[in-house]
Amino acid sequence: MQDRNKGDGAGTDSCSLAPIADLIDRLRVDCPWDRELSLADLRAYLIEEAHELAAAIDERDPAAINEELGDLLFEAVYVARLAGAELEDVPLGGAIRAVIDKMVARHPHVFGDEKDQAKAGSAAEVAAMWEQRKRTRDGSVLDGVPASLPALVGAYRLGQKAAGIGFDWDSTEAVRAKVAEELGELDQETANDQAGQSAEAKARVEEELGDVLFAVANLARHLDVDPERALAAANRKFRRRFAAMETELAPGGDYGIEELERLWERSKGRASPGDP
Repeated sequence: MQDRNKGDGAGTDSCSLAPIADLIDRLRVDCPWDRELSLADLRAYLIEEAHELAAAIDERDPAAINEELGDLLFEAVYVARLAGAELEDVPLGGAIRAVIDKMVARHPHVFGDEKDQAKAGSAAEVAAMWEQRKRTRDGSVLDGVPASLPALVGAYRLGQKAAGIGFDWDSTEAVRAKVAEELGELDQETANDQAGQSAEAKARVEEELGDVLFAVANLARHLDVDPERALAAANRKFRRRFAAMETELAPGGDYGIEELERLWERSKGRASPGDP
């Protein structure tokens, strides 16, 4: 008989979360460190693991995705266990059934009658239908965007939610004009704060820079580009190019900006395949 904890990826048992729950229960009994873990502790680990999985997805590395997905699942099951210990029981079976029921309800064009199915002609129409259904609920359409999201992702999602009820720019050009407008306001506040000594002026600069970033996130949305993914790619590109530049720097060397710029341009010429 095949070991149910190994599996071959084909059966239900091989995908069960029960072995993870059993492992966590054992750790909570026998490991002093695990016994002291709290939900507040797990919050940080959960976010960290989600970002590590996102990085593996960006790299399109199957082995890393497999490992990081396992870590994220482990943290998710741990949350359920600690919620039961600190608050009230969160049975995994109930959580799984709840999310399945929610996803079925959110997709009447897939699981509903023929009339519902006929309404969904495109991905944009499906998204609009979902936002329309949520408008009948209490609260704001923005309530579904967690405040704990990274700010750039949050700006992108807030724009999506607002656009779902028609509050949006009518063209990409209009959003680009908004970016230019916000940059102009930032320039004005920066000019007013040249001395850099006024806390009030510095706060206005920060506010205007936030407006610029919010407008850029919405420009990305209109361009159908995920700004978080685009910025992550730019960060990786900068890392590669900067590392290439560092290979030409002598230890302890004193380099002026002109020489560093020359080496930077050379590093761009040695970019790896696929590096923009």
